[in-house]
Amino acid sequence: MTNTAAWDTYSKQKPERRPTNAVGQTTWFNWTQYADHGPGADLLGITPGASVLDLGCGKGGNLAHVATLGARAVGVDVSLAQMKAAEARWADAGLVLHRMDAVRFLEETGEYFDAVYSVFGAVWFTDPEQLLPVIRKRLKPGGVLAFSQRPAIEGCYGCQASYINRSEDEDPLVVKRWDYEPDRWVGILREHGFASPTARVVPAPPGPRKVGTLIVRAST
Repeated sequence: MTNTAAWDTYSKQKPERRPTNAVGQTTWFNWTQYADHGPGADLLGITPGASVLDLGCGKGGNLAHVATLGARAVGVDVSLAQMKAAEARWADAGLVLHRMDAVRFLEETGEYFDAVYSVFGAVWFTDPEQLLPVIRKRLKPGGVLAFSQRPAIEGCYGCQASYINRSEDEDPLVVKRWDYEPDRWVGILREHGFASPTARVVPAPPGPRKVGTLIVRAST
């Protein structure tokens, strides 16, 4: 069962997206944990009129940019706090938001998508054996799946525990995540019928932090 309390807590801790990015844009797509770094929405191949799904859309920053590209921008998140934040900031963006578990949404929706993506979102925190089959079922022929997350810690693969801290007087909340090396993600996607899978670690930008970002892409 998804720990909704954990993601509501996380929402309160996560800073709001800046009003503009480094080049003055009010919406932009960011795959990595670093500001103004990494590839953009071009990984998804979005064209006007496309239907695009964000699994774990959070406060809606990436999804708002998808909407500016002329796509139907659909977002799913389990956190009420995240949904309220997205609705408040992007009220005029035309986002279609659902507060729901990703697997359940994909099982129940009748919609098909040109692209499905997840940025440090539901693909990281859902068992791929459950999630990938329903993503593939809801992707149109030639559709794109792309997701990003932190690279796996060496020797720590498969289902791992992540902790979301609360106050000093409260135990942290626990959520599960799924970590694999890039080559293993490629194999997992092939096992689930995805075509042309790629996985790479984008290095961190110059500075003290060294952890890069794993970005995975495949098609149907």
